[in-house]
Amino acid sequence: MPETPATRGPVSGPASGSATSDPVTADDVAYAVRLGVTALHGVDASRWDAKAGSLEWTCWETVEHLADDLFSYAAQLGPRNPPSDTHVPFVWSRKQPGGPANVIFADRAAGPAGLLQVLEACGTLLTAVVRTTSPAVRSHHVFGLADPEGFAAMGVVETLVHLHDVTEGLGLDWEPDADLCDRVLTRLFPDAPTGTPRWPTLLWATGRAELPGHPRLTSWRWYGAPAGERQR
Repeated sequence: MPETPATRGPVSGPASGSATSDPVTADDVAYAVRLGVTALHGVDASRWDAKAGSLEWTCWETVEHLADDLFSYAAQLGPRNPPSDTHVPFVWSRKQPGGPANVIFADRAAGPAGLLQVLEACGTLLTAVVRTTSPAVRSHHVFGLADPEGFAAMGVVETLVHLHDVTEGLGLDWEPDADLCDRVLTRLFPDAPTGTPRWPTLLWATGRAELPGHPRLTSWRWYGAPAGERQR
């Protein structure tokens, strides 16, 4: 199984060279986003209005949504006293009915290169905030309070699974490395199967695929809090 997008050139892995028991880090966020930018680089502008996999959004909208996720996770950790019961009160809006509700949108006139710049910038924001925030900090997420590692893991999952959606919509072959998938599964999905291939298992855990003996999920969640603080 390819660990990087073979048709797009080599991409270095996470700096930690981590084993599966290692934490999810800011370097992992940067790595996941770099994988995405590499995979999507050079896709012709005419292709971005295709539906993104099983989503109702276009590939362009899905990348905007991903950038918005990364920005929003950084924002949740940003205040000196992060909110414990609500989101930081940005105004979210939709460009069209049924589209994603975002703070972040890319200027369509800047083309796909501009869209990927927006994605990279938002990934860099989350990377920097995770790297500089105390592990003792907790902030609100709809699935419960999360620490910086939890937000890093959420950012990685959002990146990997939405890249799956987008590359499927664009007809590109893409698969992340198993180690990164394993660490975010361990961190966020304590009930996920452990004896199955890691990338298909992450797709299963996020409602995008079935596994042998495990039907496709119709609802799912993750746990962003550290293991000892999870409300199950």
